[in-house]
Amino acid sequence: MSPPSQRAFDLPVVTGFGRADFLVSDSNRVAFEWMERWPGWPAPALVLHGPPGSGKTHLAHVWCQKAGATLIAGAAVAGAEPWSLAGPIAVDDMDRAGEEPLLHLYNSCVERGGSLLLTMRAPPAMTAIALADLGSRLRALPTAGIAPPDDALLAAVLVKHFTDRGIRIAPGVIAYLVSRMERSFAAAAVLAGRLDQLALSAGKPVSVKLARAVLAESDD
Repeated sequence: MSPPSQRAFDLPVVTGFGRADFLVSDSNRVAFEWMERWPGWPAPALVLHGPPGSGKTHLAHVWCQKAGATLIAGAAVAGAEPWSLAGPIAVDDMDRAGEEPLLHLYNSCVERGGSLLLTMRAPPAMTAIALADLGSRLRALPTAGIAPPDDALLAAVLVKHFTDRGIRIAPGVIAYLVSRMERSFAAAAVLAGRLDQLALSAGKPVSVKLARAVLAESDD
C-alpha cells in the first residue's frame, strides 16, 4: 500500500485556474489589482507581462471569468476570425501570435468597443515588433508586470503545484527547496513534476532526501 501522502496512481494533473487559486503577493499584487479594476481600465486593452510560469495564464483565466471573456492561445490567433468574436478577449502568450492577425484582432476589438488582455514575456517597449502599426498600438497601452517571486510566494507556488498533483507536502520539504532551488516560477513547476515522478516510481512520499537528490540532478 502506498503512503497516504502520495498518489497511488499516475493521475492527470488538475490545475486550478480560479480566482481563489491565485496566490497574491508583493510580486504580483499590482497585476492582480489590474484584473480587478476591469472594466475601469483607462484603455481598451492591457498588456500583462512576466517570466514563464509566473502566473500570467492563471491571471488571464481570472480575468476571463470576471469579464466573461474568450481566451485564445497566441498560436491560435492566426486562425481566429476577429469579426466572429463577441465580448472581451484574452490572448495568452501573445509572443507566439502572428503580427498581422494580432493587429486585425486588436483593431476589431477596439472598433466594437471591446476589451483585450494580452499576455507576453516582456513589455512591448522591450520587445522587437516588426509591424510598425502594431508596435505603436501596443507601446501606448498600460502594462502590468509580474516580478520574480519572494520566498513566501515561491513556497506557496510549490505547495500549489504539489496540491494540483494530489500530493500533501511537509513544510520542511518546502523550506528545504525554497532555500536551495533556482528562484523562478518555471523551476518550481519542473521541481514539483520531477519529485512527483520519482516519488511515484519509488512508491514513497516526497521527502527532503528525495528533494536533495532532485536538486543534485540540476547541479550536474
